[in-house]
Amino acid sequence: MNRFAVTTRRPYDILIGQDILADTGSYIRECVEPCKACLVTDSKVNTIYSQVVISSLIEAGYQTSKIVFPEGEHSKNITTYTNILESLAEEGLSRSDLIIALGGGVVGDLSGFAAATYLRGIKYIQVPTTYLAAVDSSVGGKTGLNLLYGKNLAGAFWQPSMVICDYDTFRTLPEQEMLDGVAEAVKSGMIMEANLIDKVLKKDYGSVIERCVSIKKSIVEADERDTGIRQLLNFGHTVGHSIERLSSYKTSHGLAVAKGMVMESYAAYKMGLTDFDASGFLRETLSRFGFDLSIPYTAEELYKYALNDKKIHGDCIAMVIPESIGKCRLQKISLSDLGKFLRLGMEDYPG
Repeated sequence: MNRFAVTTRRPYDILIGQDILADTGSYIRECVEPCKACLVTDSKVNTIYSQVVISSLIEAGYQTSKIVFPEGEHSKNITTYTNILESLAEEGLSRSDLIIALGGGVVGDLSGFAAATYLRGIKYIQVPTTYLAAVDSSVGGKTGLNLLYGKNLAGAFWQPSMVICDYDTFRTLPEQEMLDGVAEAVKSGMIMEANLIDKVLKKDYGSVIERCVSIKKSIVEADERDTGIRQLLNFGHTVGHSIERLSSYKTSHGLAVAKGMVMESYAAYKMGLTDFDASGFLRETLSRFGFDLSIPYTAEELYKYALNDKKIHGDCIAMVIPESIGKCRLQKISLSDLGKFLRLGMEDYPG
């Protein structure tokens, strides 16, 4: 098992290993004394892993309860969030108690937002069970939910007290959920570490998680509130979030980001924002995993939802521009130029 320390305003450790899920309770005791612990999970993960974690918590001296909601992006909404809050209140959790998020990105985002807002903030632990959550969403303290007008439009920055990642859980994931993690790992390689993409291709999960976590850790420590360099982590997400919303979330986050990276790279090159067209490399790399990179939407449709992007400040948006494999920069463009950017990206789109 490897351990990383994240030195944000509220420091915490990230534990990465195999066959460590059954020891969750003893690890949590390192940072939170025995108390009431509410496990939040989805209907799918509940049937596979919740009993292992709850048994470990009881053995470590915690008084446990559990909240289960239907799996999928459609649950990442205000109704599920308020149901979680009401259940926490019903269980009588206090500020000295904690939430444990067991699952993928949806579980982690909703649980973290509930932890950030219940009693104005209680502790929570991230226990990711998906490739995507392990390499990205479980680290960094971004929490939230979707609104009708777009992805992650309500939320808070709230760092976990610990992240416990047992990547043995990947063995129960369907292929599409593994691909979601591949897309986010490739993104990390594109923005900061070209060699990481070779590890992704070799399916060296332990090394990939460790490198992705190290990259994100360094970025979050430098820009916890997402006002500068942290926005590099949104490569492919402006278009990706629009695709998710346009598909009514039938297109998964990772697949949408994969499409977004290719399209945004192509648009940046055609608009003259970079001399490097990363779309060919990305298309070839992602196609080796079987990604469908087609985008069945118009530039105008994408633009409608891109206008809700969180990287917008005033009449400008910060786009992530590839300069080479492993190096990207932020480039502010006007919202009117964003429309042009998307039109250029969709003309002869190479997906």
